[in-house]
Amino acid sequence: MTASLTTLPANQFAERRARLMQSLGGGAIILTAGHDQARNNDVDHEFRQQSTFWYLTGFDEPDAVAVLRPGSDQPYALFVRPFDARFEIWVGFRVGVDGAKEQLGADLAFSIEQLDEELPKLLAESETVHYSLGSDAKVDRLINDLIAQRRTAAQRGSIPLLSIMEPRPAIDRMRLIKSEDEIELLQQAINITGPGFEAALRTTAPGVYEFEVQSAMEAQFRRLGSPRNGYPSIVASGANACILHYIKNRARLNPGDLLLIDAGAEWEFYTADVTRTWPVSGQFTPEQRAVYEIVLEAQRQAIDAVAPGVGIDQAHQVALKVLVQGLVDLGVLTGNVDGLIEDKAYSPYYMHGTSHWLGLDVHDAGVYRQGDTPTELRAGMVLTVEPGLYFGTQAPNSPEHLKGIGIRIEDDVLVTANGRRVLSAAIPKSVADLESLVGTAQG
Repeated sequence: MTASLTTLPANQFAERRARLMQSLGGGAIILTAGHDQARNNDVDHEFRQQSTFWYLTGFDEPDAVAVLRPGSDQPYALFVRPFDARFEIWVGFRVGVDGAKEQLGADLAFSIEQLDEELPKLLAESETVHYSLGSDAKVDRLINDLIAQRRTAAQRGSIPLLSIMEPRPAIDRMRLIKSEDEIELLQQAINITGPGFEAALRTTAPGVYEFEVQSAMEAQFRRLGSPRNGYPSIVASGANACILHYIKNRARLNPGDLLLIDAGAEWEFYTADVTRTWPVSGQFTPEQRAVYEIVLEAQRQAIDAVAPGVGIDQAHQVALKVLVQGLVDLGVLTGNVDGLIEDKAYSPYYMHGTSHWLGLDVHDAGVYRQGDTPTELRAGMVLTVEPGLYFGTQAPNSPEHLKGIGIRIEDDVLVTANGRRVLSAAIPKSVADLESLVGTAQG
């Protein structure tokens, strides 16, 4: 049995832990896993490990705590649920304390039931503890108790616990830059997502329900090995496409409407994030096509703006100019493009940003700016580029012939040393490609 559900080599997790300990410059580091969460009665939600804990341990079981102690002869301690042969009958394999050493590379391993007793011992020589307060109620309590105990003991010469530091910024900076192995996993998640979108395109037809299209798409995800989605699929027809995080997916597809799908398969904890919009009846109306071409051009130019050394906001600024000019050309807005942007006159029609980080989380770790300075793009970063235009109820002044149209186009982009690579480029998005695929499963 293996402790990890990934093909990433074990030494990559060890290297990450070493880099984190070096970057924080001393002091113990505490990391907490997720917990099982009750869904209803005695049924739990499907467990998925906290991304940061998995990033540094490769361990996918709940109720675990990792302790890193820079400078120690045994720097990596892991608390896990103990092996229980009787429990294994019901829920399957557990790594257990022995497996934490043998399979996960822990120098020290304990049952999670020993946390209260052993954690203070592990921290006894540390004046600083790096821990995200609020991440785990039990560990929060232990840290608070430990501060009080050490304060009292310091009067008799013991080492005081002087500070609790937030480790997340250092971890997030690490997670922002993907290794070649991580990029391969992201690419595989996207490669699985593509056939799902093709199945959705082929299933689309008037009278079909959103959930039927979703089923066809996600069946491909599962068939190709993705254990779960990176986030709930958005399958939004007609005016539902103007609801940015619509997930009911229960409406019937009507002739003449558009269908917007925002979805991504997960592969070994890394997720794709792709959006496409296409006509339910197989052909864009002139009004729909006019809006679609504006969004597509905005995305094309925004992707071209992705490069090392520029701010992450550059893609948004480029897309915004194209979208606002398009709104002027459509007669939706009047005035100078720069002035309309300054006044945010576009906001009823385009109310979200153009990019976010992508990786273990669909909105991945990492800041977007330091003060007023946008984060500078560097090789190895992965971000989305997803402009859109929406003429829903939030935009009551929309021209009548545009009302109900919602269009977003999203791709996943890797920053390279010399520019960018669109990881999702193989998923169709041209008008001709989309129209050629819609409804072909119905024939």
